[in-house]
Amino acid sequence: MTSTLATLAYAIAILGLFFLNREKNEQTSKALWIPVLWLCIAGSRMVGEWISGAAAAQEVSGNAYLDGSPFDRNLLTTFLLVGIVVLLFRRRRVTTILKANWPILLFFFYCLLSIAWSDFADVAFKRWVKALGDMVMVLVVLTDINPFAAVKRLLARVGLLLIPISILFIKYYPDWGRSYDRWEGKPVYTGVTTNKNQLGMIALIAGLGAGWRFLHRPRTEAGRRKLGPFVAEGVMLAMVFWLLYVAHSATSLSCFVMAGILILLTSREWFRRLPILIHVSFFAMLAVSVIALFTDSGGGLLGTLGRNSTLTGRTDIWNLVLTMTQSPLFGTGFESFWLGTRLQRIWDIWWWHPNEAHNGYIEVYINLGWVGITLLGILLITGYRNIIATFRTKPEMAEIKLAFFLVAVVYDFTESAIRTLNPIWILFLLSIMVVPETPAPEKDLPIITYHTDKLPEREPQFQTVARARLRQRQETP
Repeated sequence: MTSTLATLAYAIAILGLFFLNREKNEQTSKALWIPVLWLCIAGSRMVGEWISGAAAAQEVSGNAYLDGSPFDRNLLTTFLLVGIVVLLFRRRRVTTILKANWPILLFFFYCLLSIAWSDFADVAFKRWVKALGDMVMVLVVLTDINPFAAVKRLLARVGLLLIPISILFIKYYPDWGRSYDRWEGKPVYTGVTTNKNQLGMIALIAGLGAGWRFLHRPRTEAGRRKLGPFVAEGVMLAMVFWLLYVAHSATSLSCFVMAGILILLTSREWFRRLPILIHVSFFAMLAVSVIALFTDSGGGLLGTLGRNSTLTGRTDIWNLVLTMTQSPLFGTGFESFWLGTRLQRIWDIWWWHPNEAHNGYIEVYINLGWVGITLLGILLITGYRNIIATFRTKPEMAEIKLAFFLVAVVYDFTESAIRTLNPIWILFLLSIMVVPETPAPEKDLPIITYHTDKLPEREPQFQTVARARLRQRQETP
């Protein structure tokens, strides 16, 4: 099959999966496409890299981290501004959510404040604006008229776009979907991303979302499970399994297994009735990860996953960057460590030019110091508490939130995911954010007068939306 014919076939297949996965009774705002596109860019490559070509996307220089791409910056700024406009129409809900999530605001405020002592304040500020974009996109999702359906569609749309196209690139566009290992020279698969670890990351995210939706497939009017979503999620899971296999990303694979088991356990009603079981399961998986990665007794497990005792050279990087921190208390400033002379010194040591600490917590320490670590700890504690509380009101939503929370905590042991435009970080923010109940939605769509006594009996979701809009109309002066 030629690449052109394969592209046509995959396009038809993607449209077919979108059709099978649709849920007519769950309405979401058209604005949801904004965070979908934002997450797709964060999970693949910047648009400028797509335009420049496959070869240019692989080239990295020290100046690239300073200058960035004006095209990408303007595009992301446009997304950010559109997202802010959407939130202005939902300002009552936004205000309610932000008041309930003050630890996140405190963390972002400190990140903004840390720009003052950065060696590259202009670069740090631009990156903080991108980080603000991550926050805006999460708020667009959670302030949707139906947040639960919005989260499901966000994960479904991102997966249905990135996963099949990754397979298409690997099989029919090798210049885009494959590269070579810089240590052994062996071919590796990258898909729509630029490295195998990022490919494993998007497979991890899409796989957890598909598995979660598979367990909670919608029902027909007769009470039976719908066949369309069953087929769509089954195909998605099959593609995810294949990508996890070819990506050879030990971190993504282990996170997928643990988080998948956690979703299976917490989806059982008898399991949720005893909160102690949720706590034990979560912290047991966390303990296994710590023992496997950071103790001598975990050497056998690391060998099984294809890692050595240095975690493929990660411990050497940790030891060096920890000695280069100029202020242990405050750090070098928001996302400012990997710039200038510090970056050049590290690149002079390692020919493969690392640009991150490969540990999210060390990354926070070298950029934000112990103050940043303390604020991150507050985020983790309050976020976990919010998720556990969600099990009492919205257990299905709490399942995927706890899974992504576990992924974020464990993933950052060996990768730096607490950073701007990282899908793990974006989903971490989504998982820890509490969404208080609001009296009625605001004017996302034109208000229509409904006669609630004449609403169709077989459309409960339609009744809920209509009554909410009727209440708003009655309460408006």
